[in-house]
Amino acid sequence: MLTEQQVQDYLVRIGADRPERPDLAALRDLQERHTLTVPFESLDYHLGHEIYMDERIVDKVVYRRRGGGCYEINTAFYLLLQALNFPVTLHQCRVWISGRFTAPHNHVMMTVHFPDTGSRWMSDVGFGKSSRLPMRLGTTEPHVDPHGRFSTRRPEPDTTDVYRNDLLQYRFYDEPAELPDFRQNLWWYRTHPASPFLQNMFCSLPLENGRVTLQGNKLTVLADGRQTTETLVGDAAVLEAYQRWFGITLDEPPAPGPYADDSMRMSFFQSDDGLKSLVLR
Repeated sequence: MLTEQQVQDYLVRIGADRPERPDLAALRDLQERHTLTVPFESLDYHLGHEIYMDERIVDKVVYRRRGGGCYEINTAFYLLLQALNFPVTLHQCRVWISGRFTAPHNHVMMTVHFPDTGSRWMSDVGFGKSSRLPMRLGTTEPHVDPHGRFSTRRPEPDTTDVYRNDLLQYRFYDEPAELPDFRQNLWWYRTHPASPFLQNMFCSLPLENGRVTLQGNKLTVLADGRQTTETLVGDAAVLEAYQRWFGITLDEPPAPGPYADDSMRMSFFQSDDGLKSLVLR
């Protein structure tokens, strides 16, 4: 569990007030602020740093003002919601990519159930193109969000498929998950040459009206439907971009690790096919 000081510092980090009660309005505010302030990034995979799925991730997100992959930032948000007494549950997911589902526990997200209304809401701040606001489950009505048009389907009684703009993103399972359940997959992401986080070095953050992504020295900004890409020249320009766009202060620009694949490009702009929204050849 987070300490009271960690909770307060976390709220300051994302620019949120402490909610008076753990209700839907508070969840919407916390998720939106988190999504717009905590980047989706893979820098530590290339810097050789450990990746944590416990309270230690709060040091990275809150005090070092960093982001991370889904295992990191969804874990951090889960711990925050838990500390604020939200009825939150973790779930394991299988991502849809290249016409099939990945292995179990490939992605982690959460649901929040509000007993007073009987409603259940999906919350995911770590999927690259996840919805900015919580999405209600158990309804056929689409969720129209600043990040797209989302919907869900129930192919089996205990499973939910999540779609963005009518394209399948991932499948999650009703059975609650625990953080230790993801250790084996985390080890794979952290060590295997085929890991997309080791093959690609990126930092990406939604904007109010678009998205900004930095890959090495290539900065891409999508704003108001207009996309610009700039190749930054020199270390100072790269470090300034990390600070300006993501609030990340680094001593030197991170370099791609030994498994980085120059033939693969990260794209948060052109594709909607599961992890292909992250990895494009």
